[in-house]
Amino acid sequence: MTIQVGDHLPQATFRVMGPEGPAAKTTDDVFKGRRVVLVAVPGAFTPTCHRNHLPGYVTRRDDILARGIDAIAVTSVNDVFVLEAWSKSAGAEGIEFLADGNGDFAKAIGLDMDGTGFGLGVRSKRYAMLVEDGVVRVLNVEDAPSKADLSGAETLLKSL
Repeated sequence: MTIQVGDHLPQATFRVMGPEGPAAKTTDDVFKGRRVVLVAVPGAFTPTCHRNHLPGYVTRRDDILARGIDAIAVTSVNDVFVLEAWSKSAGAEGIEFLADGNGDFAKAIGLDMDGTGFGLGVRSKRYAMLVEDGVVRVLNVEDAPSKADLSGAETLLKSL
């Protein structure tokens, strides 16, 4: 079942890079009592994700946060080390990166996709959502992994 506007996010655990190395962070840690823009990409460093999707959020970070958003988080079915390297490479300071290494979160919200035909395994669909205290308020899901229009920063800003 695919998550819908008005639904609570399920419990899941992400991996994040902390000062001592990889650390666990739950959905409650990320979303409880906060307004968070969550952006999902099929894969770090992949062309659409790296060149088209993430840069909009890096560029528009301050505009998004100025609208009462507590955090911008990016999730991908990649390991924490890849997401840490991608964050640094993209100059994405001030954006949280949440590794969903096994795709557990993507599967739990019904937004996983089969990328095996491209050698990618199970990945997350591309989307952007506004989550308020764990409840989905806006959900923009792309119909193809190569698109970053509905889930782009400009589109999301219009709905904040």
